[in-house]
Amino acid sequence: MIFLWAFLVGGAMCAAAQLVVDLTALTPAHALVLFVVLGAVAAGFGWYQPLVRLAGAGASVPLPGFGNVLVRGIFKEVGRHGAQGLMTGGLTASAAGITMAMVFATIAALAFRPKG
Repeated sequence: MIFLWAFLVGGAMCAAAQLVVDLTALTPAHALVLFVVLGAVAAGFGWYQPLVRLAGAGASVPLPGFGNVLVRGIFKEVGRHGAQGLMTGGLTASAAGITMAMVFATIAALAFRPKG
């Protein structure tokens, strides 16, 4: 059942993002930022974690999931280190994902030639 919920929730998020790009004047970059911010706001109010429990990777992998990780990391680090956690929490929680994105982007850039 988790696979069905992951597919439905993740697909709905992707469809919503595509509709934002297609039906508004926002660029894809603006849509990306919008969805990360929406995920962060939802996490801040405690609304995103129940969605992650329901849909698993369908909710944690798309862009709102990144906003959720940032906010959860900030909450955790503020609890441990006080105000300093505001600056360090998001990067601490998302460091592995950011690093892997950079590694794979570098590999892709070295392996493929752009069309010119």
